[in-house]
Amino acid sequence: MRAVHLLALGAGVAAFAAPALANDSVMKGIANPAEQVLQTVDYANTRYSKLDQINASNVKNLQVAWTFSTGVLRGHEGSPLVVGNMMYVHTPFPNIVYALDLDNEAKIVWKYEPKQDPSVIPVMCCDTVNRGLAYADGTIILHQADTTVVSLDAKTGKVNWSVVNGDPKKGETNTATVLPVKDKVIVGISGGEFGVQCHVTAYDLKSGKKVWRGYSMGPDDQLLVDPEKTTSLGKPIGKDSSLKTWEGDQWKTGGGCTWGWFSYDPKLDLVYYGSGNPSTWNPKQRPGDNKWSMTIWARNPDTGMTKWVYQMTPHDEWDFDGINEMILTDQKVDGKDRPLLTHFDRNGFGYTLDRATGELLVAEKFDPVVNWATKVDMDKGSKTYGRPLVVSKYSTEQNGEDVNSKGICPAALGTKDQQPAAYSPKTNLFYVPTNHVCMDYEPFRVSYTPGQPYVGATLSMYPAPGSHGGMGNFIAWDGVNGKIKWSNAEQFSVWSGALATAGDVVFYGTLEGYLKAVDSKTGKELYKFKTPSGIIGNVMTYQHKGKQYVGVLSGVGGWAGIGLAAGLTDPNAGLGAVGGYAALSNYTNLGGQLTVFALPN
Repeated sequence: MRAVHLLALGAGVAAFAAPALANDSVMKGIANPAEQVLQTVDYANTRYSKLDQINASNVKNLQVAWTFSTGVLRGHEGSPLVVGNMMYVHTPFPNIVYALDLDNEAKIVWKYEPKQDPSVIPVMCCDTVNRGLAYADGTIILHQADTTVVSLDAKTGKVNWSVVNGDPKKGETNTATVLPVKDKVIVGISGGEFGVQCHVTAYDLKSGKKVWRGYSMGPDDQLLVDPEKTTSLGKPIGKDSSLKTWEGDQWKTGGGCTWGWFSYDPKLDLVYYGSGNPSTWNPKQRPGDNKWSMTIWARNPDTGMTKWVYQMTPHDEWDFDGINEMILTDQKVDGKDRPLLTHFDRNGFGYTLDRATGELLVAEKFDPVVNWATKVDMDKGSKTYGRPLVVSKYSTEQNGEDVNSKGICPAALGTKDQQPAAYSPKTNLFYVPTNHVCMDYEPFRVSYTPGQPYVGATLSMYPAPGSHGGMGNFIAWDGVNGKIKWSNAEQFSVWSGALATAGDVVFYGTLEGYLKAVDSKTGKELYKFKTPSGIIGNVMTYQHKGKQYVGVLSGVGGWAGIGLAAGLTDPNAGLGAVGGYAALSNYTNLGGQLTVFALPN
């Protein structure tokens, strides 16, 4: 399958043609399907494995091969890494890292347990999750909750260097993974609910020295943009493109955080990621488009300079964070090969853009219940080109402060949150874990105090009315035509990252705790197994001594499971999620465990 994979993924082809452009150790790991060196599986964020020993005809025979308890409760996002004979497992706060010897019954070779101030916990918006580690040049890179970025020796666990990326006293925290590119490691920041001015930063992989930092909003020199050369929808953004869309100094507490995923195209030499919601959640308090929150960014990894941007939800009124992953593929559009970027946004639209130019090619709803906008204007001659056409009834801005806008679909946690989709070059389909949830949203006036919540809205969430009664779907999506190919209903939101494989199987987990395997072409369920706790981790696969294994972290939590994870009972707590997911406690309980599956010998 390797040839097919390389043909389908432009990023993969480019990387092998010119390995010096990327980090050689990362490229070597990506090329070897027995290993997993990045949370995203590859630079293109496809979450596709070329392993095919476990396939659609035999996956029904999967059995549990071994398990490992992490010793930590709360939500377990991300997945383990496998490098050679070693597996690296991470936990939520306090962000313990375990190195396990796969040659010796997963014996713990070393354990790194950072000493973090627990005062960071209440500053973390939606559980104490961490989306995992990355491997490069013999090191394991961890970005801790307290924003400390740490380089660990992969063999011994010894700290090579550590650097502080933010200040939790201001509300700056971290939940995300990192991306090693060339001689740098790219990291983001969380804190949109605390009025942080968010950014992306590059550190030197060997020393930890800061190389550059690009903010999501503010003056051009802080954004790292060129008013004449940086484009949006094909046109230069112009001078002060962000400042002009904020009132006074509001950009300084503007949010636009970067706690999602990073992609990299070695051929174009661009890193891609999304920025989050503007602060506060009360849109009346921040007139204007609030650029560049809710935006897809393409940056040069060496300098941080921005090539293009595209803002999906100008003047966000619903907390539709834009941080979800950017999946890079090469596919034919109107008979021509195009380098594509596909993004499933919280706002319910699936976007496909030309990743070289930022041209918008597709913007379609990936859940039919999405109602806050009728469509995205695709008429290049229109004044509203590229913008969503907002429905007044669901506009929290138009309805005003202290008014409860009801029946908005999707809810603030989006049609999809950070749980990453997968792409198979065999089917040219994307496999997307989704939320089928709507909300009532009442904004209110709030004042900014450093380190204190800066939200300004009360929410309640519930299953999409008049539908299958559940809160999630797992779908297959045609990104070129913007269409759902098949959809499997789920009782709760699918809060687990998907994995597609060359064996024509797609794996994902459920909030009740099931690992599921479905046929990549039809969506037919082929296998399921209930793990000890709800799954919000990302399914991974590796090969050891010629045998393929599938692994997943279970440990309920995250935004959807915050009621269970943090012991909350007020229905409006957890920014509205506690009431919406109250029934989850009937199906699962807290726990932190890795479960590894294999076919019988």
